[in-house]
Amino acid sequence: MKIDNTNLILDINYKDFILALKSKIYSAKSKAILSVNRQMIELYFDIGKEIVAKQEALGWGKSIVESMSHDLINEFGEKSGYSSSNLWRMRNFYLSYKDNEKLAQAVREISWGQNILIFEKLKDDTEKEYYIKNTIENSWNRNVLMHHIKTNLFIRDKGENKSNNFKIALPSHLSELAQDIIKSEYNLEFLEIAKDAHEREVENQLIENIKKFLLELGYGFSFIGNQYKLTLDKNDYYIDLLFFHRKLNALVAIELKIGKFKPEYAGKMNFYLNLLNDKMKMSHESPSIGIILCTYKDGLEVEYALQNIVQPMGISTYTTNSSMPKDLEGLLPREDELSNIIRLHKEEK
Repeated sequence: MKIDNTNLILDINYKDFILALKSKIYSAKSKAILSVNRQMIELYFDIGKEIVAKQEALGWGKSIVESMSHDLINEFGEKSGYSSSNLWRMRNFYLSYKDNEKLAQAVREISWGQNILIFEKLKDDTEKEYYIKNTIENSWNRNVLMHHIKTNLFIRDKGENKSNNFKIALPSHLSELAQDIIKSEYNLEFLEIAKDAHEREVENQLIENIKKFLLELGYGFSFIGNQYKLTLDKNDYYIDLLFFHRKLNALVAIELKIGKFKPEYAGKMNFYLNLLNDKMKMSHESPSIGIILCTYKDGLEVEYALQNIVQPMGISTYTTNSSMPKDLEGLLPREDELSNIIRLHKEEK
């Protein structure tokens, strides 16, 4: 039987429910200020649970949320956070984590705005856990979290196609950490560069956008310099970008390459890392690490290139605004193919 929602306000169950809910809200507001966020998230989770329970037990329809919102706003004010849309979020928040106690506890450590981003934009629990954990550990604000979700950091960070020799070139405790700090692909779409840009132009753009680049690299990176000079005998050598990583306690050299990875890049990076370890690394620091960034790579070629490399390094790809979207790759002709098509068309005329 369909319930007349106009009469719900007079229903004793609803009145008792609202009274209990108001009491719970007042109780939560009186907690110590240092635990305000945790208490608020627990409260929102509990409100969501109450809404679901009442709807299931008493058959209350959608309009009950409007009635709740009206009464709670009258009691606590327009800016109290009890709009109908926010109450629906609380309901969905509860439904998102009610069967996962581990995540239900973890979400209490991040803000409501961060929680909304995670449970509204992500469906997979493993992915949710990744962003919750990193938000807590790395103190991401809402904008940083939004950026990482938008650029699919989870896929790029946890992807199985990472190319490196960390397991054989580093002690186990360092190899696992190094594996975590490198991505299979870096999103450099904040760069405004032409498709045929030179490597130095990409480097200059990264320096101009160093804050965004550090955000993309991840927590722990500190920028030292670009075109960093190393001297051996009478010869000077220049590393494109040099960083220090706090967790690894190691120098990290980054070389930028336009186009496909070439095996000789690994040999050059190995040479640079030997110089860094000999000329710059302090006695208490871990071995220096190299990252080669290129537009694309052949996995098998990279595997062979790294086989006899002594120094730890990884090879990753990067994307920019000028890069072809992955879902269009292979569907459109390459430049050389397009030139041949045009030439043949002219000959036929």
